[in-house]
Amino acid sequence: MVDTKNSRWKRFGAFLRSKYRLVILNDNTFGEKISLRLSPLGLITGIFAITIVMTTLVISLVAFTPLREYIPGYGTVAERKQILDLSQKADSMEQTLQARAAYMNSILNVLNEKFETKTEKPKKDTTGKFANVNTKASANDLEFRKDIEENKNNSIATKPKYKGLSDLVFFTPVKGLISESFNLSENHYGLDIVTKPDETIKSTLDGTIVFTGFSAEDGNIIQVQHSNNLTSIYKHNSSLLKKTGDRIKAGEAISVVGNTGEKSKGPHLHFELWFDGQPINPQDFVAF
Repeated sequence: MVDTKNSRWKRFGAFLRSKYRLVILNDNTFGEKISLRLSPLGLITGIFAITIVMTTLVISLVAFTPLREYIPGYGTVAERKQILDLSQKADSMEQTLQARAAYMNSILNVLNEKFETKTEKPKKDTTGKFANVNTKASANDLEFRKDIEENKNNSIATKPKYKGLSDLVFFTPVKGLISESFNLSENHYGLDIVTKPDETIKSTLDGTIVFTGFSAEDGNIIQVQHSNNLTSIYKHNSSLLKKTGDRIKAGEAISVVGNTGEKSKGPHLHFELWFDGQPINPQDFVAF
């Protein structure tokens, strides 16, 4: 039996290696036009090689050329770009709606005198980079506060049209150099105060945090609502140390100086004061 099987395989191998001639003749003259010498093994190998080359060529054309757009299920490049743009716009709209909802909720809580008393850190400071920042008032700060409280009548004079602000004692948010002043004609509604990076920013008055968030132009923003319909805004922070709804005291650290936002050209604080819905010059009330 073994010899029979071996003989069959030998005959099959001999058949594959046998040479045959393929001749194409002229039907009228019987003259030889083309003559090819082939073997079954060579013919099978050639067909297999041509199949592989053709398959590779078709896959490459479909995968790397615009021809794939004609195959059902494949989208065009323009459609994919449009889908990506729509996805980014939807994400931006969702973030904007969430920020507005949080802002409106904070305003309603302030109007209804509902304040959160939790002291947990905001989500912005997740790295722990400023965990060791000393936010306690220094001896000079304490002495300054005591001096102000004992001499309230000597507070900075305010303009007559700002009723109710003359009795307020404003705390300096941060010490530094004013690089750009308040200018309504140029739509610059506050002061730019240049200081060293990672300097802590302090609230100018007692109040409630009504907004914490981020914008592309102004970076990390924190907004404090004070009494007498007065609001203070602090922009371009690197980190926020308070969250929406927190009650704070004058001189309490609320954020850290940074360089966030497209409008920022270096570490500084953009500080704004708004009274009755109108911007006012902080230099009329705060000693820098």
